[in-house]
Amino acid sequence: MSAERPPWYLAPLPRFIEDLALRLAVPIALINILGTAFGFWYYRIQFAATPIVAWPLVPDSPVATLFVALSLLAYRVDFDADWLHALAFFGALKLGLWTPFVQLVLNGPAGVAPWLYVFLVTSHLAMAVEAFVIHRYATFSIPAVAVAAFWYGLNDLLDYFVPFAGRLHHTWLRAEQVAGGFSHDLPAHDLAAGAAVVLTLLATFLALSTRIDELRRGTEP
Repeated sequence: MSAERPPWYLAPLPRFIEDLALRLAVPIALINILGTAFGFWYYRIQFAATPIVAWPLVPDSPVATLFVALSLLAYRVDFDADWLHALAFFGALKLGLWTPFVQLVLNGPAGVAPWLYVFLVTSHLAMAVEAFVIHRYATFSIPAVAVAAFWYGLNDLLDYFVPFAGRLHHTWLRAEQVAGGFSHDLPAHDLAAGAAVVLTLLATFLALSTRIDELRRGTEP
């Protein structure tokens, strides 16, 4: 098997960091499960205002950390679930970068406890780091990437562009708050939507590029 590393943009983490993360897969999975539980608590008010049929569209980050946890556990028990690994990669990369962008550029620190603001930014950046460990055991087959691209593309569509069950379902943004609720006519909505779509496309590009690189080097997991 070739020892050649993937291009830097597919594997930006040092090899020893990847190795350490894989050795600690179970503890990291448990941390992600705790993050999932916190995330569902964080979304409790938005859940209460959302029709039950649309609940799966609401907790984007908690679902992403759940995908990561299940992906790492599947890796540890050698369970073949490439669709799950693709979902974990897409979710960790997309939400790991989208949330810091929204918090730092659109929302700002006003209206939220300082500790929570710092936690939201740093914990999501850690998710983006996690995404670049998954290539070590995922094959990113075309069907698996299609599943992930469909799910996150559907999320983008129903979060920002096409109302479902009477409303759009993206995470509530403080930058969209107006008297009496939220306005989707503000520039913040378009910027958040654009970032989400770009990151879905980026995840698709990186997953397929990883697949091509693995086949080229003969190093498919």
